[in-house]
Amino acid sequence: MSERYAKSEALYGRAKKTIPLAAQTFSKSITQFPYGAAPLFASHAKGAHLWDVDGNEYIDFINGLASITLGYADPDVNAAVVAQLQQGTIFSLSHELESRVAERIVAMVPSAEMVRFGKNGSDATSGAIRVARAATGRDVVLVAGYHGWQDWYIGSTTRNKGVPKATQALTHKFVYNDVDSLASKLAELEGTVAAIILEPMNVEYPKPGYLQAVRDLATKAGAVLIFDETITGFRYARGGAQEEFGVTPDLTTLGKGLANGFPLAAVCGRADLMKEMEEIFFSFTMGGETISLAAADVVLSKIDREPVLATMRQRGATLLEGLTERVARHGASKFMRTSGHPCWSFLNISDCDGISSFEIKTLWMQEMFARGILAFGSHNISYAHSEADIARTLAVYDEVLPLLVKAIANRSVRQLLKCEPLVPLFKVR
Repeated sequence: MSERYAKSEALYGRAKKTIPLAAQTFSKSITQFPYGAAPLFASHAKGAHLWDVDGNEYIDFINGLASITLGYADPDVNAAVVAQLQQGTIFSLSHELESRVAERIVAMVPSAEMVRFGKNGSDATSGAIRVARAATGRDVVLVAGYHGWQDWYIGSTTRNKGVPKATQALTHKFVYNDVDSLASKLAELEGTVAAIILEPMNVEYPKPGYLQAVRDLATKAGAVLIFDETITGFRYARGGAQEEFGVTPDLTTLGKGLANGFPLAAVCGRADLMKEMEEIFFSFTMGGETISLAAADVVLSKIDREPVLATMRQRGATLLEGLTERVARHGASKFMRTSGHPCWSFLNISDCDGISSFEIKTLWMQEMFARGILAFGSHNISYAHSEADIARTLAVYDEVLPLLVKAIANRSVRQLLKCEPLVPLFKVR
């Protein structure tokens, strides 16, 4: 048992008796956090900092899997939630907050004319796919990126156990930033494609003209274009990546940026398409739950009245530029590169000199965690990250990058690991 993570590991031992993988989410499990060299259970969090159950403090760049935009326990969000809690969380009738938050989304997101709410990004993407199929009378879906756990999408990945083969056959992948990849799929499946769904940006920026070309191809094919803005929405710009890049989809899915960690997602888009929601079945007991809507009301208001997004972009740019410079300066370019948007950037690790990327990544995580930085490959920036947080993180990289370079040169990566290396879950980006 690790001394630093003793309570985490004890809780893991308890949880795995009643919970598969001892976690509710793959991304919080030992598939992503190396047992023996990582915290596994949180105690509390405030702003941009998280404390594990062993009392270790971290600057958090995972941020609730990018669901924290303003910062943990934002006082304005908490006040609104407490006030609504005293009035009730869910009722036998609809609540005015549903319209208020929907109106805010319509005012902010270019594609949004009508809105329906769910709880997770998977709810929103699955709802959008059902709308597209209903509107077009077609069944096939083309995907690029990660779009949730539901059968229609996850069946297209290596995590397809339990998904009927007939369902798997309806979803096809195309390569992001490759117009010909999409065009050839549309030609191959001519007349059968209901929807094209993609993250408008993930690891890489869209090439000039790429998103507009996707827009044009979708229109020509009679397919519904869906932007999955679960992460980019209310983060890249007030109206998300579609505002940032100037291309408007038919439908948009939103989630992680909506409610600062409270469970809320949304499908929005053209009114004629959204009216399909009056007939297709997209309905949840908790769809109009008011605590999360009260949180979202504050989040969207705060984005409008405070420099939330500009601050996130500035802090993220300082980190991304500083890390890019350090990767080069410390001689880590053989196995590392940076990419992404300042608000959602990536540290990409590759195989080097016969040492696997997952061995290197596991050592990187082990050493970052030990120095109080919580990250597992991306830097998800919140409004709460301070200049001091960014400076401290860059200082930690000044310690960890030379350590990795030396370990690879000496072929001592495995010897330095206090745990088994991670193995891939599945690759979507």
